[in-house]
Amino acid sequence: MPIYEYRCSDCHLKFARLQPMGASSDGITCPACDSDRVERELSTFASSTSGAAHGAATSAPHTGCAGST
Repeated sequence: MPIYEYRCSDCHLKFARLQPMGASSDGITCPACDSDRVERELSTFASSTSGAAHGAATSAPHTGCAGST
């Protein structure tokens, strides 16, 4: 499940909620002032790759499913 970030229109608190993908903001209230005037914020995401695994697929010869003889 993704983490969605929200901002309260009343007290301007930013907070996050773990919700199913595509869930709406219906029923979400601000944890500080209990307002239901919250807006979903655009958020960034991060990804990482392992340096060793990144080049491993191209550096080894492909032998197929049966292996070499």
